[in-house]
Amino acid sequence: MKVLMFGWEFPPFNSGGLGTACYGITKALSKKGVEINFVLPKNLGITEDFLNVVSANLPKVKIKEVNSLLVAYNTSYNYKRKFLSASRENKNNGYCGNLIEEVYRYSLLAKDIASQVKHDIIHTHDWMTFLSGVETEKISGKSFVVHVHSTEFDRCGGHYVNPVVFKIEKEGIQKADHIIAVSDFTKNKILGGYGVSKNKIDVVYNAINKSEFKNASDDENFFNLNGKKIVLFLGRITLHKGPDYFLHAAKKVLDKDENVVFIISGSGDMEYQIIEQASSLGIADNVLFTGFLRNEQLKKIYRMANLYIMPSVSEPFGITPLESLASGTPVIISRQSGVSEILNNCLKVDFWDTDEMANKILAVLKNKELEECLAENGFAEIDKFNWDNVADKIIGIYEKLIWKKCHE
Repeated sequence: MKVLMFGWEFPPFNSGGLGTACYGITKALSKKGVEINFVLPKNLGITEDFLNVVSANLPKVKIKEVNSLLVAYNTSYNYKRKFLSASRENKNNGYCGNLIEEVYRYSLLAKDIASQVKHDIIHTHDWMTFLSGVETEKISGKSFVVHVHSTEFDRCGGHYVNPVVFKIEKEGIQKADHIIAVSDFTKNKILGGYGVSKNKIDVVYNAINKSEFKNASDDENFFNLNGKKIVLFLGRITLHKGPDYFLHAAKKVLDKDENVVFIISGSGDMEYQIIEQASSLGIADNVLFTGFLRNEQLKKIYRMANLYIMPSVSEPFGITPLESLASGTPVIISRQSGVSEILNNCLKVDFWDTDEMANKILAVLKNKELEECLAENGFAEIDKFNWDNVADKIIGIYEKLIWKKCHE
């Protein structure tokens, strides 16, 4: 079985959970005999023995060379800022002046790739690649799957939906032969906002490679915190991740216990706002910003923390709590998340209830037995979340679509 898969990020060049999911999915599919050509909008120099990475500007794909500013979790504002910066340095190399134009251009290049790369299934990840799937299906006539890792309703936190992005997202979802949602939380958003039948959607939860985290080394000198307890937020510093709710809960905890440090690890469009908020709340001395971490630094900070918090306003899935548990660190997660549907050995809270969030943080930090119980049971529970099971479900979807296409 040959799959033509479109994405926009892949480790180590990733800025969030989508790249992690794409890596886990493709590696597990490859182990089960699926041949994957993974298309990215630009050449990142990625080489993996379990898939062929095809770039929309690689000379071996016989199309005109094209660079791209597409990156994960981009917004129109951030794209425009990068475009203007590239233009000032005379490095724009024909970039389109806005994100939407770039998405459309990527979809047109996809048609050329589709005519040269043999495939049985088209598989696209999130809205910036959906039109590539639409255009590819026109050329090859193969079945087209959209994998929804987030929706515009998630990204905007339920406010000020970008109508152009929503239109593209809706077109891809409606024209797809089948939809993979990463949770029931996401499935319900699709059913409520995109006008498709529930029979067209399968829920396939994400997973984790536990072995990548459980053997990570400790480094007590990573930070010098004088023995203070550590509460960790790790993710993009953006609206739907709830970093502002994290700080409000932090303030309430610190009012009762000053021997706690709250670490915010990541980057995003709200970064400066959150730094200023920590100052205005009077807790700046107990809030540490690390910037974006990856690889060993990421694993070390998980292991250093006494507690991980995912306070998301709208989280389609949420791989980071699984990574934290794989590192031996207990978690508190928002009920407004996909992972809360399947993870039991954790504490759950509504993102807006910062009083309850603070109470649960204090309960874990002050009760060593509770901390250890959550960590040990959570570590054992995540054995059931593995990418092989994810791959089996996806292959089942592929096989049904191929059979249906052959009997039309």
